[in-house]
Amino acid sequence: MALLVCLTFLLMLSVLGVSALQSAGQQQKIAGSVLFAHQSLQAAETALRRGELQVQAQWPRLIECASAAQCIPPQEARTRDSPGVDPVSRVIWERTPDGFFGIQSLGQGVMPANLPGITVGQFYRVTGIGLRGLSRTVLESVVVSYQQVGAAPGQAQGLLFKRVMWRQIQ
Repeated sequence: MALLVCLTFLLMLSVLGVSALQSAGQQQKIAGSVLFAHQSLQAAETALRRGELQVQAQWPRLIECASAAQCIPPQEARTRDSPGVDPVSRVIWERTPDGFFGIQSLGQGVMPANLPGITVGQFYRVTGIGLRGLSRTVLESVVVSYQQVGAAPGQAQGLLFKRVMWRQIQ
């Protein structure tokens, strides 16, 4: 009788141990997914910053969108997995260590947000894609370039760049 009770108790402990192992495995998968999501967000932000620096370095060579279809946010950002030129949006995607970025020159606009006293600015859309594991994060910013107004005497009036909008798409 004592043997039967001990075997039953051992069986219950074994079932409890297997259940605990399965639960720990699921928790590890969840933690890995969260880690990849955070890392892809950081990679997308890095790609976005690199794209914004590229705008500042190459703004005179960036060609404005030729049509409305080329000025909308690039739909391929949700599926892009290699650098190159997209045939529809004509966005040139450039590789970063953990993703890509693309730049669109949107043209001139009047009275950019959060820039009082500025009447005209040149707008650029930068889309950054971060890839890590199975996680993909897509960020977008709009950068405006404008001439500095009201500079102090003796200070040069130069071209300034400012991020006026940022959003997470995916």
